[in-house]
Amino acid sequence: MKALITGASSGIGKAIAKELSKEGYDLVLVSRDQEKLEQAKKEIDENAEIIALDLSDSENCKKLYKKVGEIDLLINNAGFGTFGEFTDTDLEKELSLINTNITAVHILTKLYLQDMENRQKGQILNVASIAGYLPGPLMGTYYASKAYVVRLTQSIKAELKKKKSKIKISLLNPGPVDTNFNKVAGVKFNLTSQTPEYVAKYTIKKLKKNKFMITPRTKNKTSNFFLKTHPNTITSPNNISYAREKEIMGRQGALCCPLPS
Repeated sequence: MKALITGASSGIGKAIAKELSKEGYDLVLVSRDQEKLEQAKKEIDENAEIIALDLSDSENCKKLYKKVGEIDLLINNAGFGTFGEFTDTDLEKELSLINTNITAVHILTKLYLQDMENRQKGQILNVASIAGYLPGPLMGTYYASKAYVVRLTQSIKAELKKKKSKIKISLLNPGPVDTNFNKVAGVKFNLTSQTPEYVAKYTIKKLKKNKFMITPRTKNKTSNFFLKTHPNTITSPNNISYAREKEIMGRQGALCCPLPS
């Protein structure tokens, strides 16, 4: 079996790659950083194929599909966040975020799903976040990008079920994780973080059972249920003092309960 993992040079992607290696998968590891990919290959599997590509370029996503060819499992994990008021954050970085977190996921999911449908064999995991169920002042673009992943994956799931497809698709909704994400986004989260290793083990366990909604840890499952069953007017940070929260938290985290992957 062959698995393609994006964002595989660190964090959740790297940890999932390690677990899949134990399961006997042939691995294709994708990331922008060639050096980190080479290190990941040494740590995970010397036989793994590594491909250094910037997936914020849509043409690179298409090139990746053509280069790798047929796979059994797609892990759409690549993504990053930004922090700051919407009027202050860098537009070019946000556009890169949108292209990585949304466009790349859309392209790879579509191309590989079409291929899997033709073969009636395959599985896809899209990495979203509990942030996808929340408004996110100071991280609005990131939260919105994860909401897109959530709704797209839910819609595809419904379509596959309606036509009784054998293809399986899953949605991973982790809370804060000890990864390079926080460093890139420039934030520190108040909730207790999970380790990438824990999230990876939990995820692979659920993938084996073809679970659709994968939300590690009981605490996060409870939060996820609350967010999906209560209006945004209740869960929105708008119900607290924005100025006061910004003053207190500064660059220590976004408002309310920021829960990126």
